Amino acid sequence: MAISVFDLFSIGIGPSSSHTVGPMRAAGMFVARLKQDGALAQTAAVRAELFGSLGATGHGHGTPKAVLLGLEGNEPHTVDVAQADLDVERIRSTGRIRLLGAEIGPAHEIDFDASTQLVLHRRRSLPYHANGMILFAYDADGVPLLEKTYYSVGGGFVVDEDAVGADRIKPDDTVPAHPFSTGDELLRLTKETGLSISALMLENEKAWRTEEEIRAGLLEIWRVMEACVAQGLGREGILPGGLKVRRRAAAAARALRGEGDPAGRAMEWVTLYAMAVNEENAAGGRVVTAPTNGAAGIIPAVLRYYLTFVPGADEDGVVRFLLAAGAIGMLFKENASISGAEVGCQGEVGSACSMAAGALAEVLGGSPEQVENAAEIGMEHNLGLTCDPVGGLVQIPCIERNGMAAVKAVTAARMALRGDGRHHVSLDKVIKTMKETGADMKVKYKETARGGLAVNVIEC
Repeated sequence: MAISVFDLFSIGIGPSSSHTVGPMRAAGMFVARLKQDGALAQTAAVRAELFGSLGATGHGHGTPKAVLLGLEGNEPHTVDVAQADLDVERIRSTGRIRLLGAEIGPAHEIDFDASTQLVLHRRRSLPYHANGMILFAYDADGVPLLEKTYYSVGGGFVVDEDAVGADRIKPDDTVPAHPFSTGDELLRLTKETGLSISALMLENEKAWRTEEEIRAGLLEIWRVMEACVAQGLGREGILPGGLKVRRRAAAAARALRGEGDPAGRAMEWVTLYAMAVNEENAAGGRVVTAPTNGAAGIIPAVLRYYLTFVPGADEDGVVRFLLAAGAIGMLFKENASISGAEVGCQGEVGSACSMAAGALAEVLGGSPEQVENAAEIGMEHNLGLTCDPVGGLVQIPCIERNGMAAVKAVTAARMALRGDGRHHVSLDKVIKTMKETGADMKVKYKETARGGLAVNVIEC
């Protein structure tokens, strides 16, 4: 399956790519299928059941909200984040939902009791993946019209269990100019072609888009990332969800500005850039999955570091950074996982740290071997990282964890650039190790909020 950089970086809504973005897409796919089958007008009732990690931590991750918004036809990249909570409150208070919303008008508004028709199974799982959901539609007599099972497999990717029908995610059989599925293959191709990793990725992306479209699309991705950093650095208050976690990035940034000498405090700024994004994510704001929402702050923080503290940094560097990060992200997506519910936080924060480290090495002039080394270092020192969000919210330890990993990515890139690219552990080996570690990890440490900090910290 060919994966584009635009699959890994997509504009969405917080707080979670797998628990918010994916379920919203799945619910939207379900009602679109009803319409396509000509069954929407007959639909008198819908029901959604969430399993595994979606059921265990769904409330904290905004999954019920995402499903309701998806049933009303909202999409993650266009949903009005300011209106979203009001729409959900309308559904819950009126007991009515507008399937596909304005697209079909109020005639297809139906009764919906979220307390009984949106069910979270905290201890039951579906067979294929930890993030499973089943959607049902019935006519006025209770006769089933459609039943579909979906899995949100990380990074906002959604797959249909039976892989049939028009609403499945079709494997992309596009053949790029220089296909690769491992780090070794990627390095071999750079040697054969003489291209850098970002230049090779650009040639591959041309299988889908023109160079102008690729550049414009990546700069738009950066624009949203940059806006998210700015929003987070300017907002204070308490994050939603009940833990009463204070936003810290804005106050810390204000204090840091007063101390002067920004270059001497670059790593402190990197930490705050990442925390600002993840505070916005925790508040349900507009973010870019990079490659997930739980790890959304790392790549923007390191890219902001490049633009702020590296002489000669420019938009061409931004494009090259995101292309190189995408190449590394594809290796994790193809050979392991970027889902916290499947392999723990090493698959989210670890993958993002690896992507950011390799990308920074790329724009700082590193050879393909040095870029691969930086990516390997970034992942190696996140192996075994558990996903244990307190209260099932993407707040503790997620926000600080992004700040720490962003600094680690910069360190990994700088470390790799001091070497010549030769090292003992390859990126492929560390990805394989991450996958095996995730398989060995107990379920309670994989986004279920049943282990680790999630049970050792009192929710208050």
